[in-house]
Amino acid sequence: MPERWLQIKGDPSIRAQLFQQQRVESLFDTEIDRIHEIVHTLLNNKGVFHTKIHYSSSQLTCWFAKDPFVYEKYVREEVLADGFLDRFVDTDHAGRKSLLGGNELSIVLKEFKRLRISDETIYLRNGAINLINGMINMSFSCDGTHYIDHKTFFSRLENFETAD
Repeated sequence: MPERWLQIKGDPSIRAQLFQQQRVESLFDTEIDRIHEIVHTLLNNKGVFHTKIHYSSSQLTCWFAKDPFVYEKYVREEVLADGFLDRFVDTDHAGRKSLLGGNELSIVLKEFKRLRISDETIYLRNGAINLINGMINMSFSCDGTHYIDHKTFFSRLENFETAD
């Protein structure tokens, strides 16, 4: 597992227009706590070992331990529909040990929420969590992407900046 914080600056044209944009509330924003509860359950109980929450476009991408080479995409109202979680059996991560437990996962999701809604200009577009290698990936409105191992992520929670 990489043990460094890798920041990749993206498209310069997006960065140049950063202060001319503003976050538009998405369906996932209006239901962010519920989305995070669903993600928490998928990761802890339904065999998902890697997920990416696309807040801006209201999509959820999941990689299941039972078939790790194929990802599943769920969109908008589908994720929020009654019975969504019932379609998945309770299972583990195919015998693999998770580096992030339930409490740590809750902390990551709480930080994702803060980074998504606390600033209308520089905000989280999508966040990904991999339980097996402990990596956290975040992409922002400034077209910056961060790849952070979970230990570094937790040690820097108090002073995380998005737009260096």
